[in-house]
Amino acid sequence: MSTHVIEPGWFTVNVFNRAVSWLTRRGISVWGSRVLAVRGRKSGQWRTTPVNLLTVDGQQYLVAPRGHVQWTRNMRAAGGGELRLGRKAEAFTATEVADDDKVPLLRAYLKRWKAEVGVFFKGVGPDSPDADLRRIAPDHPVFRITVTN
Repeated sequence: MSTHVIEPGWFTVNVFNRAVSWLTRRGISVWGSRVLAVRGRKSGQWRTTPVNLLTVDGQQYLVAPRGHVQWTRNMRAAGGGELRLGRKAEAFTATEVADDDKVPLLRAYLKRWKAEVGVFFKGVGPDSPDADLRRIAPDHPVFRITVTN
């Protein structure tokens, strides 16, 4: 498994993520944003972070543009969590998508959010060849979300 991680900078943590989370907690989705809540793999405490919820062919997915970060590790351990928008919280289970199946999902994700996250994909964009998307697939975990409530 890849160990690729791009840590967020001060501005992202203290300004951008907080602003998006604040709006999302008040029911205002910013381009499909949700607050992801997942139990910590060591502490068991709820951990939250803003995410972009991707929908492809009626299925919902979470893509980790920064790589194998804390929420992806917690998701693997917990097997699911909650997606929050305002007062609504949807419990879900998560299944990690195999690298070979990520190409159309990464393409759709980049088509929608490249302006926001494109810098994390090593020059690969929505119009890149399948081979380029396959090459970066191990660096970007993708989870299929199944709502349970």
